[in-house]
Order: sequence, then C-alpha cells, then structure tokens
Amino acid sequence: MAKSKMNMLMLMCVVVASMEFHGSTAQTTHIVGNDFGWDVPQNSDFYVTWALHQKFHVNDVLFFNFPIGVHTVAEVTKEAYNKCDDRNPISLATTGPANVTINTVGDHFYICTIGPHCKLFLKLAIRVLG
Repeated sequence: MAKSKMNMLMLMCVVVASMEFHGSTAQTTHIVGNDFGWDVPQNSDFYVTWALHQKFHVNDVLFFNFPIGVHTVAEVTKEAYNKCDDRNPISLATTGPANVTINTVGDHFYICTIGPHCKLFLKLAIRVLG
C-alpha cells in the first residue's frame, strides 16, 4: 500500500514537472485597435497607446480588422516604418480582415500601404517578448 502511494506520488511529480518545463503553447489573438479596428486614427498616438496595453509573444495572432480595398497591412523594417516606405515589405496582406501570426521575438512594424494612410498614423510598432 505504501509502495503504491509512493508510485502515485512520483507519477504526479513527473506530470507536474513536465508541465512546468514544457509550458503552454496557448496563443493570444490581439484585435488591433480593439473596436476601432485598423483604420486611420483621429490622433497620432492611438496605435502607440493600444500597443502599450498589450503583451505580445511568439505564436500570438494580430487581427487587423478592415474592409477589402480600404486598407492593407504590410510588415516592414523599422527604417521603412519611420519613413512610411512601402516599397519592400517583409509581408503584405491586402485582403481584410487579416490575421498575422507573430513568429519571432523582437520589434515588429506594420503600416498601411494605401495612399497617405501611413503618414496619417495608420501604423503599428510592437515588441514581442520571449
């Protein structure tokens, strides 16, 4: 009886330890801009403020809610983000709504490539945590 309890205890320890070391692969879907969505904001810091209230991790999904033909989502370099340069995007989604899965740790930059939208602050910079 004591040996059976000891074996059960050992099994439980192995299960708990494996959960600790392997962690969870759960992802979070972030609705960019919340109810406002992905659209030209009324103030320049709208998406900056939104991003500050989020915690981004690898495998999370950014959900950009916009109608087809009205906006795009281009992932770009920091330099392109700062200049609103859409000539060589890392990736481009032209059909909305668009889901973008975060694949790497670090800084990520997104802009709209339609007309002057980026210069009107339809752009997003995020930091993805490890």
